[in-house]
Amino acid sequence: MILVETPRRKLVTQLVNWGHWFTLLNIVIAIIIAAIYILNSPAPGTPLGTLYLFTNWFSHIGFLTFFGFVILILPMCYWVQNAKVVKVTASVTAAIALALLAFDALLYNKYGVHLSFGSANLIRDEAQTALAEFGWQQWGFLFLLFVVWLSFQLIVANALWKRIERLQKRKLGLPITTFFVTCFVASHAMHVWADANLYQPIVRQDDMFPLSYPAKAKTLLAKYNLLDIEDYQQRKELQFNQNITGIAYPSEPIYCPVDSANKVAILILMDGDLPASLPGLMRVENNFGVNSSTDNAISSVVYGLPELYHNALKGYTPILFDLPQTQGLNVSVYLNKESNKDASWSDFKQSWQDFKLGLNSGTSNLSVGFIDSEQLTELLAQNVVNEYKIMLSTFANNTNFSQSLMTNFSVNHSISNREDLAPTALRLLGCNAPAKAYSTGTSLTHANTSDYVVSTKGNRVMLFTPTNRFEVLSNGNVRAYDLQTGEEVFNQVDVNLLSQAIKKLSRFSAKQKN
Repeated sequence: MILVETPRRKLVTQLVNWGHWFTLLNIVIAIIIAAIYILNSPAPGTPLGTLYLFTNWFSHIGFLTFFGFVILILPMCYWVQNAKVVKVTASVTAAIALALLAFDALLYNKYGVHLSFGSANLIRDEAQTALAEFGWQQWGFLFLLFVVWLSFQLIVANALWKRIERLQKRKLGLPITTFFVTCFVASHAMHVWADANLYQPIVRQDDMFPLSYPAKAKTLLAKYNLLDIEDYQQRKELQFNQNITGIAYPSEPIYCPVDSANKVAILILMDGDLPASLPGLMRVENNFGVNSSTDNAISSVVYGLPELYHNALKGYTPILFDLPQTQGLNVSVYLNKESNKDASWSDFKQSWQDFKLGLNSGTSNLSVGFIDSEQLTELLAQNVVNEYKIMLSTFANNTNFSQSLMTNFSVNHSISNREDLAPTALRLLGCNAPAKAYSTGTSLTHANTSDYVVSTKGNRVMLFTPTNRFEVLSNGNVRAYDLQTGEEVFNQVDVNLLSQAIKKLSRFSAKQKN
């Protein structure tokens, strides 16, 4: 018995084969468009994170495009008997879908959100503004652009249709399918592992692409008792994003007067520790400093913010300098080494002779000097100690991160750190604006409401209490050390305290792209 393929069956086979090749071409185009998401997102920073990025990029965009084919185009290949209608409909659908993908990519680039009901109000407001500015030329250009794009899809659809038999002989279906399936499985497997370990280079990519719902360790591993859910929840609560690309500095407007009669000096000794005693100065206990470089230490002093924000702060003038100067006070800064190249406050820098003269003569209201031991001796004349409110500290790198601090005024903090110096200076100058608007520190002249200080060093959150130092890694793991011995201890971690400290650190982070 000879079975002859009917014309209808032959047409369906050709349409389905054509649909697969048409979809493959549009997958490639969609992947190219999706590169916009990657180019406008922080780099993973690790080989594993980069591997996940590429596997997720190819597999997720490929899956979305193929899913669109299965839902919208494949049924037509069986139901519609006119090949031309199928090709035209598929071309229009592909042109609209890829245009929406490009629009979503541009929306993500500008606002860090995807097309969704949640972003509808933002899109509506932006559309109203854009439409109000559009003339007939802009509308004509957009229409022409879409016509060109649609024409490209129609040309491609017809070209593939004419060559479908030749393409089928290449037998590329299996290797292409294997590649995308391998990327899909690998990306989800890596994400399950990363989610279980809160591995930031992978986890922070969760919302990079639209309609992305990667497999989670909580739902997969915990179901089979392969994950300690309590430990996971604790680490997830302490998870911290170290990649700050935007900053709200200050976090709110600052309105406060300063008194021209007040004089403040911040002196940082950069080549050793302070003498055991200095005339007129008192030593402050439990003061800490955390920075991975001299530049970061300097920035922590002048901005009153931890290392986490220093890259984002480039170009911002420190409130410590800007606020007094705009109200007519004389501000002078001296660096004994040109280690900090931040041009945003270079206008405040002075030569050693000018800085010393301003301090000794009392003509400078705020003097911030990063000096050596010999220069310290020249500055601490009795008239300076009597006339200025002085904060004298060091950049010494001790194993327990303690920093020597001496003042000639009463300190009401049981524990303090380097970020407290800027708000203290502004308070001493007469500014009563809340320090939380521009610093993670607080004024040393006011009683602190918490018994800890928090800062960052590299990818670690550093929290100090009077007895312990806690280090929180980016994946939420916590290690505790005794301040006296420096040895690791295994005390019960106060998750609420650490979570509160992390929220305090995050206060100046502008809304980031997800």
